[in-house]
Parts: sequence; C-alpha cells; structure tokens
Amino acid sequence: MSAPTAAPAAGPVPARWPRLARPDPVALMALPAFAYLAAAYGWPLLVLLGHSLSGPDGISLAPFARFLSDPFSWRVIGNTVRSALLVTLVCLLAGYPAAIALARARGVVQALLLLSVILPLSVGVVVKAYAWQIVLRRDGVVSQALVGLGIWDAPQRLLFTETGLVIGAANVFLPFMILPIYAVIRLIDPRLSEAAATLGASPVRRFLTVTLPLTLPGIVSGVAFVFSLAVSMYVVPSLVIGDRYQTLATLTGRAFLFLRDEQLGSTTAVILLALAVAVVVGSTALARRLGGGGLS
Repeated sequence: MSAPTAAPAAGPVPARWPRLARPDPVALMALPAFAYLAAAYGWPLLVLLGHSLSGPDGISLAPFARFLSDPFSWRVIGNTVRSALLVTLVCLLAGYPAAIALARARGVVQALLLLSVILPLSVGVVVKAYAWQIVLRRDGVVSQALVGLGIWDAPQRLLFTETGLVIGAANVFLPFMILPIYAVIRLIDPRLSEAAATLGASPVRRFLTVTLPLTLPGIVSGVAFVFSLAVSMYVVPSLVIGDRYQTLATLTGRAFLFLRDEQLGSTTAVILLALAVAVVVGSTALARRLGGGGLS
C-alpha cells in the first residue's frame, strides 16, 4: 500500500482581475439631479465666466480691472453688501425669537405658527414687492402708524429709501432665517436648560451659556441663506427703491436688458456670484466646526 501523498504546500493565491465595485444606489439616484444642475446651471455659469474674461486678445482680466477701477462700481458693491447685511441683521433679530416660540409651542398653536411662516413662501416676490409699495408710501399703513404713535410729527415716505428696501426684503426672506434655527432648537434637549436652572443659573445666563451656543449652527445656516438671497435680490430693489439705488443685481439686469453690454453684465454677475459663494463656503466651514465640537 503506497503512502499517502502530502498535500501541496499553500502558495500565493494567483492574482485575479479586481471585481468591479457596485455603484452606490444613492449616488445613482442623485445622478439625474446633478445632470440637470450641470446642464441648466453649470453650463450657463461657464458661458457667463467666459464672457467676463473675454478680451480682444483672448482671455483677459481687463474687464474686472476696468470695473473695479471705477468709484461708482465700489459704491454699487457697498450698496449691495450693506443692504444684504442690514436685511440679514433684521431677519436674525426678528427670526430668532420667532424660532424659539415656534419650537416651544405645542399642538394647534405650533401648527398655526408654522403655517404662518411657510404660507408666505407661496406668494410671489413681485406680489410682495407691490404690496410693500402700498404699505411704505406716504399715506401707507407704516407712516400712519408711526404718526399715531407720536414717533413722527407728519406722514413721511419710506418708499424709495434704503429703510423701505430693508423692511420689504426682510419680510420676503424672514422664513429662511426662522426655519433653520427652528430645526436646530427642536433637537436641543430641554433638560439641559432645566439642569442649568437647578444649578442656580438665571434665565439670561441659561440663554447665554446653554441655548445660544447650541443654536449657533442654525444661526450660521440662517445667516448664510438670508445673506446669499439678499445680496442677489433683483425684484425687491427694482420695485421698492428704483434705479437711484444701484446694486450688483440691478446693475447686472440693466447691463443685459438696457445697455446690451454682455461683458459688463457678465463681470458684475461673476463678482456677485463670488460674494454669494464666499459666504456659503465660509458658513459651511463654520457650521462644520461648530457641529464638530467647536462649542466644547
């Protein structure tokens, strides 16, 4: 009887072709949206950028240098940034208490408050702007109310002023400040404030040390939303304040529609886009830092 043969020594497994990774179903579901954005948003932006950089000898930064060398252009940029900051500040001061009240309400009251925040979004911006034209004129509701309260001695016109622009724009963009803050407040455990109260913290101290730090991500998101919308608003300044107060958005529309200057319109549009993108990118980085332990 022959001895059993020894099993062959284990050697290296022969290399095989790598198996193709299966595509992520979530990524496949997002492909139509990315394709739509690339065709309807990305490609026009590339064309816009190309127009802004076109010169007689090819690609050139001369259009930006020519625009930024004009003092009027800096006044327009200042108007754009200042009005956006004022609108954002008004929305934050009015929206933060509203978000807290909305988060703490219950039942039917919360549903009615949430409806009052969301329902105005269904009304077009043009309708709101025309409505503010009626409200802000000399014989409007605001002027009559201020005279009745004794703040003004005689009716005054708020229409075609920067104050009227800020009031009208804040009304349009206020829900975009309330909703992000409300979403964050709902995630805060109410027992944290109760624990601070049992340790002897006053209501103001509880707000400054517990509620406010925990709601900073919502504040950052709301500020980014409102500022990026306010810095590029076109309809509200056009109807509420007119051509005497030029912003980058209104100047872009005027360059394309009336002056027929595609290069000027493209240049102002790219600068406006850079402002909005810088705010969104900066706020995203800040929100990630706050959410990743920046509050500890």
